[in-house]
Amino acid sequence: MKRQEFRFFHRLRVRWAEVDMQKIVFNAHYLMYIDTAVGHYWRMLALPYEQAMHLLGGDLYVKKATVEFNASARLDDCLDIGLKCGRIGNSSMAFSAAIFRGDELLIACELIYVFADPASQTSRPVPPLLREILTGYEAGEVMVQVRTGGWAELAADARRIRTDVFIQEQRIAQELEWDEADAGALHAVAYNRLGQAIATGRLLQPSKGVAKIGRMAVHRVLRGSGVGRQVLDTLLQAAAARGDREVHLHAQCSARSFYSDAGFQASGEVFDEAGIPHIAMARALR
Repeated sequence: MKRQEFRFFHRLRVRWAEVDMQKIVFNAHYLMYIDTAVGHYWRMLALPYEQAMHLLGGDLYVKKATVEFNASARLDDCLDIGLKCGRIGNSSMAFSAAIFRGDELLIACELIYVFADPASQTSRPVPPLLREILTGYEAGEVMVQVRTGGWAELAADARRIRTDVFIQEQRIAQELEWDEADAGALHAVAYNRLGQAIATGRLLQPSKGVAKIGRMAVHRVLRGSGVGRQVLDTLLQAAAARGDREVHLHAQCSARSFYSDAGFQASGEVFDEAGIPHIAMARALR
């Protein structure tokens, strides 16, 4: 196997708990590394695994795992785990995995999964939509579509995401979450290829030439997968298209680096908003 055979990679660093006295990784940990990569692979498909499998009417079970050891990883090595879906049969699918240290192949692995009924664990045909998603991702197709529109059009999906993230997860009071600004805002909602709403945000115009982005929320499982950035970029493009010169937002401090990576700069002191530390951030638009 070679690196160029894979379009998906997950990177990790070997820790003390994963090595023996010679500072070489225990053999069993390689399968754990690959299993971690599998979880990130599903995130790149924009699929919250548990909800997606429920929607597809089944689950995936490992039938067989074959591992070939070529060389050992050592403490503090930075490893890249490549993963690809190579074959999809009637009810099974084969994944190839490889662990690299730089360009050196350390471990090669084949995983055979079976799609099955969760209750009886009897095999079922792989759903056509799941087949299309897997083959589409490996072919480089887009996994997420961002739609924009008014509150009347997107309220149901945007409300569901914001309820899950802000009200249930972050325990923000409902009376603070819902306001009259929703009715006049431009909303963006991201959807995966199962039609699940997975992220949202809104765009306001508090004054001429000035935009304000807010209510950015991403499904908990998919944070860090890039879907939040897609929503943010869509709102920035909409602001630029209507002629806004600059964009402002109040970022939760935990998300400051996310907005910094998109060109926003912080100003002022940290302040409390809905019981959560925030920082004012802004960026210019061309």
